[in-house]
Amino acid sequence: MNIVDVTYQQNGKSVATNELGMREMQARVWEQRNAQYLLIKAPPASGKSRALMFIALDKLFNQGRKKVIVAVPERSIGGSFGHTDLTTHGFYADWEVKPENDLCKPGSTASKVEAFRRFMAGPDATLVCTHATLRYAFDALSPEDFNGCVLAIDEFHHVSADLENNRLGTVLREVMAKSDLHVIAMTGSYFRGDSVPVLTAEDEAKFTPVTFNYYDQLNGYRHLKSLGIGHHFYQGRYTDSIAEALNLDHKTIIHIPSVNSGDSTKDKYEEVGRIMDAIGDVVNTDEHGIHNVRRKDTGAILRVADLVDDQDQKLRAEVLHYLTSVASKQRDAVDIIIALGMAKEGFDWPYAEDALTIGYRASLTEIIQIIGRVTRDSEGKEHAQFTNLIAQPDADTEDVTVAVNNMLKAITASLLMEQVLAPNFKFKTRKPDDDSRGIDDGIVKINGFKEPSTARVRQIVDTDLGDLKATILQDVTFAKAAAGGMEPETTNKVLIPRIIRERYPDLRDEEVEEVRQHVVVDSVIKTGEVREVGDDRFIRMADKFVKIEDININLIDSINPFQKAFEIMSKNVDTKVLKTINDAIIASKVEVTEEEAIQAAPRIKAFFRMHGRRPDHRSDDPVERRLGEVTLWLQAQKRARKAASND
Repeated sequence: MNIVDVTYQQNGKSVATNELGMREMQARVWEQRNAQYLLIKAPPASGKSRALMFIALDKLFNQGRKKVIVAVPERSIGGSFGHTDLTTHGFYADWEVKPENDLCKPGSTASKVEAFRRFMAGPDATLVCTHATLRYAFDALSPEDFNGCVLAIDEFHHVSADLENNRLGTVLREVMAKSDLHVIAMTGSYFRGDSVPVLTAEDEAKFTPVTFNYYDQLNGYRHLKSLGIGHHFYQGRYTDSIAEALNLDHKTIIHIPSVNSGDSTKDKYEEVGRIMDAIGDVVNTDEHGIHNVRRKDTGAILRVADLVDDQDQKLRAEVLHYLTSVASKQRDAVDIIIALGMAKEGFDWPYAEDALTIGYRASLTEIIQIIGRVTRDSEGKEHAQFTNLIAQPDADTEDVTVAVNNMLKAITASLLMEQVLAPNFKFKTRKPDDDSRGIDDGIVKINGFKEPSTARVRQIVDTDLGDLKATILQDVTFAKAAAGGMEPETTNKVLIPRIIRERYPDLRDEEVEEVRQHVVVDSVIKTGEVREVGDDRFIRMADKFVKIEDININLIDSINPFQKAFEIMSKNVDTKVLKTINDAIIASKVEVTEEEAIQAAPRIKAFFRMHGRRPDHRSDDPVERRLGEVTLWLQAQKRARKAASND
């Protein structure tokens, strides 16, 4: 069941290089090389690491900077910033890091902090370390020690505006405030899974953003042509259903759930064993720790890497080394990777075609990182697929509300990805004398639409729209909106403006409305379907077909941009499950006092004795409808009490 299916043109533009050896995204970043604070938002595989090298070398050679520090979230990513030949491809210098300044190699924290201090006091120009090493080293230095330096932070979403609980964010703010440091921030997802902003509005305003969107990246590939994002529902244990979701003909990364997740059986080794059984029979294990497994259906041998087993750390290290040094370069080196908490951020396996993720992931950042593992361009790979295997809600279980919420949040995450991966449009106000029709050069004209009136709104629309949508979709109320649990006007005119004001407290009411209209219009149009009938062009928005020249902002505000996803889901689950989802949404919305519930209980029992069924909250009879709502409320309370007693 795919909610998202996108096909690209394969025009090769995003992977072609100019006379300096720069890709399209890197050239765009290069234009802003003189910015003191640079924020690069670009998808996986777009070349952010090399973009950093170009900018950092220019700052060393031409901008008077003395040192460059590159900080990555984990040691395995440090290899992306190792020695790189740039001159062969047209640039004027190569990127070099001396072995003693590569602090992503094994070693104690104390030794790495000492090496960091030596680097800061010595003549060398480049160093690579982890975020953790940067944090510990900062405690041994002063902010003023960073004068003349460039700090590049990879996977910048690890920074948080919550300075009390995010040491990396504290370090960044202090050195920005007390030194002349230059900062290069890089991320494929400029938002966090915990809904806390990466930077405060005040600090974010200091950065020059460069955005390269997913559509431009994927549309400009040479090999990858299409991408699908969808869901597969299971009942019982996921290990009993995983064979149905696996495509053994594709290179696949399987992410099993955390042991703290409701999807976990609490025995990760047994789960891996059952996944192996679903694939076939293990023949042997080679010297690199890779399992050779004979498929049950064809008898072919598949090479499976197990990154879950951490009982033998030496063997685990060998498997990781093999994956990064051999499998990343040789297509036949491995076929399936089974991982828990690994093979996500910064993991490079260009041949990966499918990502099968078990259990809902609360972090949109994590989902984007996982999808990014399969969206790298590679010869022979035409389609990439992300499938989320999630529990199907069961009305008879006590955690039905959790299951419903997880399902709806998974769908809203898919909606965000559809927005991110779809073509980009520009929106303008349709003037009374404008006789243009259709969508011309990616421009859609809308009656009553408010265009940006300030530079601040233009900046948000040009560089922050995807991040703002992520913030909106992580709002708990939006999970219900995805399934039609909220009136479109309430979603579009009340909830979205509230979130915009929270994210951008500096905006005036007029600016909030301009941003709001862009969010809503962009969301609705991107999920629309354009059809030509004779000389006229129509666009399907939710359940309405409208002539493009007749589109107006009031019509768009009356549309639920999430309706498409709910329609797709409703075709792929049975009526009982759909009713369970709807009942859980209604139960969470309905307002019932305990006093009313006590008074209604005898009437509900009497209704059941008379009709042989519970009162229906969908009934046209207002009395039965209210009794039905109270019934749902009572059921939710009963489940909550049972769950609390089990704790």
